[in-house]
Amino acid sequence: MRQSISDQKIDQDILRVLNEVQDPELGIGIVDVGLIYRAEWTTAGIEVDVTTTVPSCPFADSLRQQVDTILRERFREASGINVQLVFEPPWMLARLSRSARETLGWADPANASEPLALPCWGPVGVRKH
Repeated sequence: MRQSISDQKIDQDILRVLNEVQDPELGIGIVDVGLIYRAEWTTAGIEVDVTTTVPSCPFADSLRQQVDTILRERFREASGINVQLVFEPPWMLARLSRSARETLGWADPANASEPLALPCWGPVGVRKH
């Protein structure tokens, strides 16, 4: 059984680098969007689990490649880089950081009543894909 996100190790140095990769639809760092589920150094190198806002996101492969590329550039000393695209648990709006919410005009999660306008989303709560 997969560990919960809170049980998994998150390396802050890796997260700082990964947040330089921007979500292609929002223009916000992928860490602030909540797309990184795991980022850690292991005996095999760096391992990262990344997700998308919807499983059918057309940017999924590109996003995974951007994560792989920036890790290889910034952590040349890593013995290996393993970036996995995962969809469990499903991404939720609650994963947005305070910074991402402020950028979107949502000061407080409780006040996030406006729908998140992503091309891959339809009416509030309904995924197009």
